Amino acid sequence: MANLLLVSSSLFDDTSQSGQMAEEFVTRWTDAHPGTEVVRRALSADNIPHLTLATFTAAATPADKRNAAEAENAALADTLIGELEAAVVIVIAAPMYNLSIPSTLKAWIDHVARAGRTFRYTASGPEGLLTGKRVFIVTGRGGVYSGDSPAKGFDFQEPYLRAALGLLGLTDVSFIHVEGLAMGPDSAKAARARARAGIADLLPEAVAA
Repeated sequence: MANLLLVSSSLFDDTSQSGQMAEEFVTRWTDAHPGTEVVRRALSADNIPHLTLATFTAAATPADKRNAAEAENAALADTLIGELEAAVVIVIAAPMYNLSIPSTLKAWIDHVARAGRTFRYTASGPEGLLTGKRVFIVTGRGGVYSGDSPAKGFDFQEPYLRAALGLLGLTDVSFIHVEGLAMGPDSAKAARARARAGIADLLPEAVAA
């Protein structure tokens, strides 16, 4: 049974445009791949704290050498990494906040990027260890930053996510942009239609089913 991990990071919970479209993607995926087990990880400031010196130090300490306090401090990151390692498919709902990603999604990346576990240092540079997985990222954007948009140079969301996930060995990454959402009702409607068309291109077997 293949595992699908859905990571959402919007402040708007169920009304999130990126979250809703990501759920549509997951529905199409599971329709086309019966038996898929879906694990949902909704990120918030309450459940994904930023790194502290204590959590960073604990995560860098081998599990068999941690004391009780270090084991407790590393427990959340261990859980998040376990979810990521178990997943064959990863879907990330990532709204654009101030030209980049939510701080909760950055904190999640900080927790799961662990030298010796999800990547390692080699003589030729870092090597990702989470290979062989597919990643689909659904963004929600008020403006338009893709294609030949004059605002493309202000997109620090997609390049960062590609680089950060690539560090972990997650290089098979596809983006579905739901953009132009703040440019009026017609633009928002068109954005959702384009995103659904993008999902159809990525999952033709699900559309045909």
